Amino acid sequence: LISQNISIFLIFFQVCSSFATGPRQYDGTFYEFRTYYLKPSKMSEFLENVKKNIHLRTVHSELVGYWSVEFGGRVNKVFHIWKYDNFAHRTEVRKALAKDKEWQEQFLIPNLALIDKQETEITYLVPWCKLVKPPKEGVYELATFQMKPGGPALWGDPFKRAVHTHVNQGYTKLVGVFHAEYGVLNRVHVLWWYESADSRAAGRHQSHEDPRVVAAVRESVNYLVSQQNMLLISYVILTIEIVFH
Repeated sequence: LISQNISIFLIFFQVCSSFATGPRQYDGTFYEFRTYYLKPSKMSEFLENVKKNIHLRTVHSELVGYWSVEFGGRVNKVFHIWKYDNFAHRTEVRKALAKDKEWQEQFLIPNLALIDKQETEITYLVPWCKLVKPPKEGVYELATFQMKPGGPALWGDPFKRAVHTHVNQGYTKLVGVFHAEYGVLNRVHVLWWYESADSRAAGRHQSHEDPRVVAAVRESVNYLVSQQNMLLISYVILTIEIVFH
């Protein structure tokens, strides 16, 4: 009887676990989002320093992209994404940077005086999306969705369908979809690419009239709390390659 009860418990646990957790994050690779709020009079100086000396930082870990914020929220802000194999990798990189005198003297110390505030967030790519490189230079939109508590098990499939529908109809090109691990939880970031701000506007107008997009978005917003976006101008060429499935 005890053995039978244990078997029933294990089956119940496995079934409940599959419903409770949804898609699991097996890949240890994560992406650190870093946002720097700059003093208004120092924005140009900071960006020139980035262009001139960013190579001192990228020898230590992979940079996905480096942008200035053109529209959306506070301006005089830069946003960048760094890729790490796992948390041990990030720790080793931080230790190496602490010993890198050239990076500290030429990049870190001069730039610290130009920054008002820094924010960081750890994210994973969602399991159904991998990064790809955009076809050419353009502009980027980072759309941030605050979803209802419950994680991807609750809202993952409807959100995926909404993203797929936009991409499949050709209204935009997807760079990546990221799910927050450290920071504000139940937050998803979608990074889009466009040829220009005007092409984004045209695509948005068309998608709003497409019944397939409207239906998918209506399903997803049942789980939405709030959303915001930023238009980004790239200052470092992205080297990523995209696979979307």
